[in-house]
Amino acid sequence: MKVTVLGGGAWGSTLAELVQENNHDVTQWYRRSSLSLKDALTDSELWVCAVSMKGVRDVVEQIQQLNLPQSTIIVSATKGLEASAQSSLEHLPKRPSEIWQDAFPTAAITVLSGPNLSKEIQQRRPAATVVASHNDKAAHQVQALFNSQRFRVYTNGDPTGVELAGALKNVIAIATGACDGLELGTNAQSALITRGLAEMIRIAGYWGAKADTLYGLAGMGDLMATCSSPLSRNYQVGYRLAQGETIDQVLATLEGTAEGINTCMVLIALATHAAIDLPITQQVSRLLQGQVTPMDALNILMARVSKPEEIRI
Repeated sequence: MKVTVLGGGAWGSTLAELVQENNHDVTQWYRRSSLSLKDALTDSELWVCAVSMKGVRDVVEQIQQLNLPQSTIIVSATKGLEASAQSSLEHLPKRPSEIWQDAFPTAAITVLSGPNLSKEIQQRRPAATVVASHNDKAAHQVQALFNSQRFRVYTNGDPTGVELAGALKNVIAIATGACDGLELGTNAQSALITRGLAEMIRIAGYWGAKADTLYGLAGMGDLMATCSSPLSRNYQVGYRLAQGETIDQVLATLEGTAEGINTCMVLIALATHAAIDLPITQQVSRLLQGQVTPMDALNILMARVSKPEEIRI
């Protein structure tokens, strides 16, 4: 199969390598490459999008203008929510796969997401992921495309839940990074991750996702990986803020994009519009805007009124 991977970052390069190892013809395109987007996509049977959230719509619109024959399958591997949805929430914020589906309505859209830290996969350490789609045939084709002895791929019929899980966990990873930066200990970290999962389930339920999805690889699995590893850019943001750096200082030297920053702002707008209770996300938003210190955020969360534990969708 001829495959085009869109995106030249660590994740795009990792996905390209995995496909190539399975003996497929892979072309990788990125904004600064000498290869044109048209040449990269010509005759390609499957497209994999691993660009950052802010670049998805631009890439989609560029491809639309090329008037190429549509790929039969598009794999969205971007973890985020569209920022432009913040100002008007008559409709839910767009997920990356929805942007692709709107532009290419006859294509089979799949979502790939899971506990996949790029550097570990590049080091050939074992990992697992999930490919989700309403199109079972397409999901199994993508499963076969990536599956290997070192990268195990599961299928899932809930692309909404899988895609949301990959975006939402980044916000909780910022909070967990700050928790570790303050050296609050394992008890605090575990409580934060667990209550963060409750927030993720609450948001996913509003979106119509399945609760089971959030307890799987794309949900709890990705949450654990992102909240426990310094390899996570979102974790690094929280950790460095807790060490006294400003958000501008962090972003000036951060390698790659921390999608949780944008996702957090989108969620706050949605929570305000839909009256969804997101206490951790609210404090992460205030921390990113410099309205509270990490310790202030902790004290606010610990002072909340005690209530029964509920994790439901």
